[in-house]
Amino acid sequence: MDDFHAIAPDQVVQRHAQPGVSLLTVLHAIQDELGYVPPATVAPLARAMNLSRAEVHGVITYYHHFRTEPAAPVTVQLCRAEACRSMGTEALAQHIEAHTGCRFDAEHRQGATVELESVYCLGQCALSPALTINGTLHARVSPEKFDAIFAAASKCAEVTA
Repeated sequence: MDDFHAIAPDQVVQRHAQPGVSLLTVLHAIQDELGYVPPATVAPLARAMNLSRAEVHGVITYYHHFRTEPAAPVTVQLCRAEACRSMGTEALAQHIEAHTGCRFDAEHRQGATVELESVYCLGQCALSPALTINGTLHARVSPEKFDAIFAAASKCAEVTA
């Protein structure tokens, strides 16, 4: 991922906003490249796609997947949908909060090292409870399994920091 501050918003938008490409596809491409959709890309993206800034902003804020600031070095997304709930995801959520000292869906603090997010279906209903850590999917997660994969993710985050 490039450092956004080293790249002009117009350049990022120009790379991805090609004729015939949908706004969602462009937003995904920007987030894949930068790790988030910087607010400074809204105006150039609106111009490039012949949309209003409000329309672009509305799409970014409607979909929970899109971020408008960089994620924490370790981001946990826990499925809170019914299948995972029936298999103990709420007890797992309590364990995760106690283990990390963070709360699910709390406002993201710049500089935080861990972020916990609720999501509603990771497509692993038969293998619940499921979660992702930094985008890597894990199924049949127990508190012990969480502790192990979280420790590994935290160690990787320290190495790349």
